[in-house]
Amino acid sequence: MTADPQERLRYWIRTLGNLLGETIIEQEGQDFFELEEEIRALAKAWRGGDRLAQARIVERISHLVEDLPQALAVLKAFATYFQLVNLAEERQRVHILRRRMAEAYERGAPMAETIAHAVQRLYAEGLSADDVRALLQDLMIMPVFTAHPTEAKRRTMLFKLKTIAAILNDLDMVDLLPAEREEKIQQLRENIVLLWQSDEMRDRPPTVMDEVRNGLYFFENTLYDLVPRIYAELERALVEAYPGEEFILPPFLRYGSWVGGDRDGNPFVDLAVTEETLRAHKDLILELYAQTVESLYDHLSSATTRTGFSEAFWESLRGDFKLVPAQEREVLDRFEQEPYRQKLIMMFRRLAATRTVNRHAWHEQAPERRAYGDAQEFLADLYIIRDSLLQNKGERVARSRLAELIRAVEIFGFHLATLDIRQHAERHRSAVAEVMERYGLARRYESMPEQDRVALLSREIGGKRPLTALLDFSAETNETVGLFRLIRRAQTAIGPEAVQTCIISMTTQVSNVLEALLLARDAGLYGKIDVVPLFETIEDLRTAPSIMSRLFENGAYRRHLALRGDRQQIMIGYSDSNKDGGYLMANWMLFCAQSDLAKVCDEAGVKLMLFHGRGGTLGRGGGPTNRAILAQPPESVRGRIKVTEQGEVISSRYSNPDIAHRHLEQLVNAVLLTSGRRPRHPESESWFAAMDALSEIAFGKYRTLVEKPSFLRYFHEATPIDHISQLNIGSRPARRKTSTGIADLRAIPWVFAWTQSRVNLPGWYGVGTALEQWVHEEGDDAAQRLERLRAMYAEWPFFRTVLDNVQVGLSKGDMQIASLYAALTDAETRTAVFDDILDEYKRTERMVLAVTGYVELLESEVWLQRSIRLRNPYVDPMNYIQTALLERLRCQPDAPNAAELRKAVLLSVNGVAAGLQNTG
Repeated sequence: MTADPQERLRYWIRTLGNLLGETIIEQEGQDFFELEEEIRALAKAWRGGDRLAQARIVERISHLVEDLPQALAVLKAFATYFQLVNLAEERQRVHILRRRMAEAYERGAPMAETIAHAVQRLYAEGLSADDVRALLQDLMIMPVFTAHPTEAKRRTMLFKLKTIAAILNDLDMVDLLPAEREEKIQQLRENIVLLWQSDEMRDRPPTVMDEVRNGLYFFENTLYDLVPRIYAELERALVEAYPGEEFILPPFLRYGSWVGGDRDGNPFVDLAVTEETLRAHKDLILELYAQTVESLYDHLSSATTRTGFSEAFWESLRGDFKLVPAQEREVLDRFEQEPYRQKLIMMFRRLAATRTVNRHAWHEQAPERRAYGDAQEFLADLYIIRDSLLQNKGERVARSRLAELIRAVEIFGFHLATLDIRQHAERHRSAVAEVMERYGLARRYESMPEQDRVALLSREIGGKRPLTALLDFSAETNETVGLFRLIRRAQTAIGPEAVQTCIISMTTQVSNVLEALLLARDAGLYGKIDVVPLFETIEDLRTAPSIMSRLFENGAYRRHLALRGDRQQIMIGYSDSNKDGGYLMANWMLFCAQSDLAKVCDEAGVKLMLFHGRGGTLGRGGGPTNRAILAQPPESVRGRIKVTEQGEVISSRYSNPDIAHRHLEQLVNAVLLTSGRRPRHPESESWFAAMDALSEIAFGKYRTLVEKPSFLRYFHEATPIDHISQLNIGSRPARRKTSTGIADLRAIPWVFAWTQSRVNLPGWYGVGTALEQWVHEEGDDAAQRLERLRAMYAEWPFFRTVLDNVQVGLSKGDMQIASLYAALTDAETRTAVFDDILDEYKRTERMVLAVTGYVELLESEVWLQRSIRLRNPYVDPMNYIQTALLERLRCQPDAPNAAELRKAVLLSVNGVAAGLQNTG
C-alpha cells in the first residue's frame, strides 16, 4: 500500500464506500442506490459552484420526504457512510502516529507532545532531580467520565464499529496471505450489512445503569491495560533524562466518574443507583484482577527444584493454607513444587470471595473469612511475590507482568474509579432548612441573612452532637441526608477512594459550601471528603475568588481543610458560562477566575486543584485538551488538574487503544510542562487589559442577540431543539426545570441545536464585533492595535487557542445551510435574528483572518481544513432532508404520519452528528 498519507486515507474511504454501495444495492436495490448517488452528486456540484444544483436538490428532497421509507433509507446511507469514514480517519491517525514514533526513535529524540518530550524539556529548563521529585509528589491528573448525553450512537452500534475498526487494523497492519485478506474483506461486508440492518435509534432512553455500563466498557477494554503503561513510560523517561537517580512515582494518574453519582437535575440517580454503581465499579476491577491473576498462574512456573523463595513468602503461604478447607487442598497439593502457583490459586479464590461479599448489601453480612478486606491486603500478597522473586534472581520476571498488575492495583484499588457526587446547592439548602426547623435551630433558615446563616452553620459543624438521627423528614431531605451516609458506608466497604468528592452545582455563597459540609459532618465525613464548589455563570466566576477567600477564613471549614492536607478542589464550568456570556467573555472569565483563585489559595496556604468542567464542543470548553492546559495561567495548574470527559468524547478518545494512549501522553505532557519554569511575558498586563475590553464588547454583542424578543422563537423554529430531547441519548432531562426559556435549558442541547443547524453560534459569536471595535477604537491607531493583537496571537498561548478554536467553529459552520433553517421561521424573525448572525459570522471571519494573517481559515491545520471540505457534500443532504422534515412537521404537527416524521428528524440528527463529529 502507498506510503502517502492522503492517498492511503483515500484508499480506505474508497474501499469502505464501495463496500457500503454494494450493501445498499443488495439491500435496497439499484434504483435506490442511483437516487442516493444523484443526491450526493448534486450536493458536490453545489459545493463546486453550480448554482442550479441547489434548486435541484431542494426539489429532489421535497419529493423524497413524500416517501418516508425512502427518506429514512437515504439518511441511513449518509449516516452509515460517515460512520465508516470516521473509522478510516481514525485508522489514518494511528498510521501517522506510529510512523512519527518510528521516525523519532530513529532520530534518537522523543516525539513532540510525549511524556519523554516533557521530561526532556524540564531537564533543559534546569530542573534538578530533587525539583522533579518535589513535582512528582504533588502531581495529580484525573480525567473524569460523565454521562452527559452527547453520545448519539447506541452501544450496539459502537460495538459494530469497534469490530470493523479491528478488521481495518488487521488489513492495514498484519502481513496477510491473499486468502486471509479476502476473508477479512468478507468480514467487513458482513459487518457493514449488520450496520445497515441495525436501528440507529434507541427505542427508550438509557437507564443510569446503562450509562454506568457504557463507561465501564472503556475501563475494561482500554484503561485497565493502558494506564499502567503511562506510568512505565514516565519511569523510563526519568531514567533517560536523569541517569543514576531514583524516582518513586505516586499514583499521579487516576480516573474519576460522575456516572451514577451526578444527581443534579437527574431524578433517576437515587441512593439505590449510586450504591449499585459503586458495586459495579468494584465488581469489574475484581474481575479484571482475577483474570490477571489467572494469567500469572499460567506464567509463574518457578519451581523449588530450580530456585529459592523468601522466608516471608513461605510464611505468607502457610498463613493462606490455614484458610483453605481440607476438601479444597487437593488442587493446591498438585503444585507443591511450584509455590507461586499455589499462592496465586489462593489469591484467585480470595478475589472470588471478595466479589461474593460485594454483591450483598454492605450492612447485611459480615465479610467472608477468605475475602480481602481492602486493596492493600491484595497488594501485600503481590508485594510478597515480587520481593521473593527479586531476592532469588527473578528480577526480569518481577519487573514485567507482575509489576504491571501491582501498578494497576496501586492505581485502581478496589474502587476502579473514584465516584464523584454532584448535587444542586438548592437541594442541600432545602434539606438543611427542614432539619433546622425540625429541631428548632432556625425557623426561616432560607431567608436568613448570609452572615447569620454562616454563623449558625459554623456552630453546628463545630458541634459534637449529631444533627439527624432517624430519617423521618420529607422524601427529598431523607434522600439528601442519606446520600452522605451512603458515602461513609462506601468508604468503609470499598476504601476511602470510592468517593472523595461532593460537588455543589450553582455555588453562589459561602453557606452553600458549609451546608454540604454540615451534612457530611453529620454522616461522619468531616475531613474525609472534599467539598467542592462549582462556579458556572459569568457572575459566579467573578465572585468565586471572594467566596473562597471568605471560606478559607471560616474556622470550621479551615479545620476540615487541614484534615484534607490543606488541599482544595474548585470546579469551574465551561458550558453554562458560555451560554450565559458568550464565547469570548466565558473564556476570559474562566482564565481570570483560575488566576485569581490560585492567588487566593496561595495567600491562604492552600494547594489548589482546579476541576475543569469541559464538554466536547468548542462552545462547552472542548478542543485539544493539552493545548487548553498549556493556555491556562501556569499558576493555576502546578501539576494538579481534574477535567471532565463527556459523551462522544469518551468513545472517540478511548475506543481505540492507540488513540487513547496518544491522548493520555499529551495530557501528561501538558501538565508536566505547566509545572516547569514558565516566565511571565513582559506584555502580559497590556494583553490582559486588551482582553478585558474585548470580552466586554463581545459580551454586550452576545447579550443583545439572546435578549431580542424574537430570539427564543427563532431558536425553537430554526433549529431542531424541540426534537433533541427525544433522542434517547441520556437518562437525564434536557432542562433543569419545566420552561421554554434558555436559562433553564442545559448547555448540551443548546450547543447541539446550533451545531445541527450549522450555525455553531456558541463557538464564535461576538468575537468579530469585539476585534473590530477594539481595533478601531476612536483616538487610537488602528494599525498599531491590529499589530498588538497579532503579537498576542503569536506569543500568548491563551489568545492563540481562543482564536484557533474560533476558526474551527467558523469552519464547521455554514451560513448557506444555516439559511435553510432560518427559512423555517417568519420573515420578521429571520431578519431580526439570522441577519444579525450572518453579519457577525462574516465580521468574525474577516477579523480573525486579519489577526492571524491567514488567507483562509485553518491554514495551520490543513488536515482539518481538508476533512471539513471533504465532508460537507455528504453532510449537506442530511441538512436538506432535516429542514424539509421540520417544515412538514411545522405545517402539519398532527399529520397521521407525524410520529414517523419525528423519527426521521431524529435519524437526520444522528447522521449530521456523525458527519460533523460533534453533538453537544
